[in-house]
Amino acid sequence: MATAFADHLADEVRARRAALRLSQQDVADMAGVSERFVRFVEQGKPSVQLDSLLAVLETLGLELQLSTRSRAAARALVRQPPSDVSSSDGSPSDVPASDAASERSARP
Repeated sequence: MATAFADHLADEVRARRAALRLSQQDVADMAGVSERFVRFVEQGKPSVQLDSLLAVLETLGLELQLSTRSRAAARALVRQPPSDVSSSDGSPSDVPASDAASERSARP
């Protein structure tokens, strides 16, 4: 699954770079990343840093989008019962109580 996505992403980035007639070094310089990183993206390396990947995509005029895979997947999420955990204002929260407390204390 991750490999298929990485391969698709690699193909799209490589094709867009070629269409813009840019070298890997050109893209790297413009995105503020290393040429090696651009090469890894174009090779479909599955473990790349998201912030650097987004910089490369932005440079090439591409964007990463998220969407629900299927209606069945969306329905499965809706059918889950709401969490029993409430936030400090009494509204439901998806954050476990232990995480919610540390999240509140981490806020400025």
